[in-house]
Amino acid sequence: MMLMEKYSELSGLGLNFRDDVKARDVLEGLLVSSDFGILRKLFRGRIVFVFGCGPSLESDLRRVKKSCLLSGVVVVAVDGAVKALLKHGVVPNVCVSDLDGDLRSLKTACRIGCVLVVHGHGDNIGRLRSVVPNLSGKVLGTTQVKPTRKIKNFGGFTDGDRAVHLAAHYKPKAVILLGMDFGNRIGKYSGRKNKKAKITKLKVGKKLLEQLAGTARVRILNATSAGEPIKGIPHLGLEQLMSVCKSK
Repeated sequence: MMLMEKYSELSGLGLNFRDDVKARDVLEGLLVSSDFGILRKLFRGRIVFVFGCGPSLESDLRRVKKSCLLSGVVVVAVDGAVKALLKHGVVPNVCVSDLDGDLRSLKTACRIGCVLVVHGHGDNIGRLRSVVPNLSGKVLGTTQVKPTRKIKNFGGFTDGDRAVHLAAHYKPKAVILLGMDFGNRIGKYSGRKNKKAKITKLKVGKKLLEQLAGTARVRILNATSAGEPIKGIPHLGLEQLMSVCKSK
C-alpha cells in the first residue's frame, strides 16, 4: 500500500506515484555511487544524533555542544539543519535531503566530507537535474517507491522521519532525535514552505516514527527540548541523554 493510500491526510497534496517513479529513474541516471556500505560502517553499533529542522534545533544544538555530547557520535542533519550545524562549527557525517533546504550549505557539507543522501520524489525532479550533477563528494539516493540497483527505500516520508528510518536500518546502538518538534510551528531552517502542507506532512512523518518505534530493533529516543511527544519514543532530559552517551 502506498503512503497516499494509507494516510488520508496526504490526499490533498497532489502526490503522484508515476511522478515519484520518474524522479527515482532520473536520480538513478544522475548518481555515480551506490555504495551504501559507507553508511553501514558509520552507523552500526554507534549512537546517532538526528538533527531535525524544528524550532528547537538551535537550542538543542547549543545544549549538546556545550555538554560535549557530540564527540564520538554520528551526526545526521535533516535537510536545512545542515546550515545550522555548519553555522555552529559542526560538520555532519550524513545529510538526508530532498534538496529544498539551503543548497549552499548542502554543497559545502558534501565537499568537506558529509555523505549526502538525496531523495527523489515527484516534486523535485528539476532540482535533481540541476543540483546532483554539480555535487562533489559522496552522494547516495533514496526513493519512496520500488528501489533500484543504485537507489534504496528505507521507509519514511519527510526528510526527518526518513533520516531516522535510514539510521535505524543499519543497527546503531541508539538513535537520538533533536530539533524534531512535530508541532504547528515551522522552524526557520525548513525553508519557505506552504505551512498547511508542511504541517500535514509532519503529522504523517510523526505517525511513521511511532510505527517505526513499535517495530525497530534499536532504541529510538527523543531529546528534543520542546515540541510534541512521540508515542513509543521516550523523551530524555539532558542528564538522561548524558548517561546514554557515556554508555557508548
